[in-house]
Amino acid sequence: MSKPNSLRILLPAGFVAAILAAVAYVWFSPSGVTPAPKVEMTQLDGGQKIDLASLHGRPVLVTFWATSCPGCIAEMPHLIKLYKELAPKGFQIIGVAMNYDKPNNVLAMQKAKAIPYPIVWDDVGKISKAFGTVTLTPTHFLIDPKGEIVQHKIGDIDINLLRARVLTMLSKQDA
Repeated sequence: MSKPNSLRILLPAGFVAAILAAVAYVWFSPSGVTPAPKVEMTQLDGGQKIDLASLHGRPVLVTFWATSCPGCIAEMPHLIKLYKELAPKGFQIIGVAMNYDKPNNVLAMQKAKAIPYPIVWDDVGKISKAFGTVTLTPTHFLIDPKGEIVQHKIGDIDINLLRARVLTMLSKQDA
């Protein structure tokens, strides 16, 4: 009797595993990669323009955040550390402050946290809309050197996984 019972358990478990493997394949397959939007942004602290397309050839993290978002503030030191480590090798981070934030609050946060990467303010929601209408923070988009979004993460990002992915991209550039 134990064989039929174990088969009843193993067959559905195997079926579920096969379905999950198929979903993972489709999710991570190259055909599921989305090109990064063509969007121009203006830095809040100096008015310099950033054309996202001009950053092709290097890995870029676009991170949507808000001064009122505890998760955003908690991950800033990790992003700053990663930026300082990998920016000299070609990595770029762009912080996009949400349109409901006040520019003075964003500038004050940028100064208080000594954020070294560019911060832009999405004053009319144009950048959010270009990325599929971002409403939750933090929301991250990792763009590979070919200009394709290879990771979209809502919520806290795994900084170690991000670092590993960026290092892999940078190593392929050096090869």
